[in-house]
Amino acid sequence: MEVFRIFLNNFYNPPALLIFSLPMQQQKHTTKPFPVKKVIITAFLFMLLGTALELYLLDHYEDTLQLIPLLCIGTAILVIFLLFFQRTAFLLSVFKFILALTALSGFYGAFLHLRANYEFEKEMTPTANGWELFLESLSGALPALAPGSMIVLALLGYSYILLLKQN
Repeated sequence: MEVFRIFLNNFYNPPALLIFSLPMQQQKHTTKPFPVKKVIITAFLFMLLGTALELYLLDHYEDTLQLIPLLCIGTAILVIFLLFFQRTAFLLSVFKFILALTALSGFYGAFLHLRANYEFEKEMTPTANGWELFLESLSGALPALAPGSMIVLALLGYSYILLLKQN
């Protein structure tokens, strides 16, 4: 026990701490700013491509309404590609419009999924009340909250626009 106390007293010796802290004080801070813009655009592109691939693999193109998210994603990729080469006010306005349509498609898709699940559950259990039917509709055959990823895509794209305006 006594040996341990001596060790702690030597370790917390103020002159010894001063010797060890001098080299740390002389270091210059040469850190670069974190490339938030690159991270956001990379995440945005990965989400665009991943969502498009997932929709394609799920055959989400059989109906005209099912093409809406794929068209939003395709035009967003095209405009992002154009923004890399030429950043004009017109292209930024077009990109904002596409992002607004993308977010609206997310809300509309969630409504369509929920409505289809609601109608299916209503046929399966006609005696179910409104709240129980609604809860069953959320976990139905169609993923009711999956179109929310389109809203997240729009928010990522809009945050990229905000970062472009800062520079």
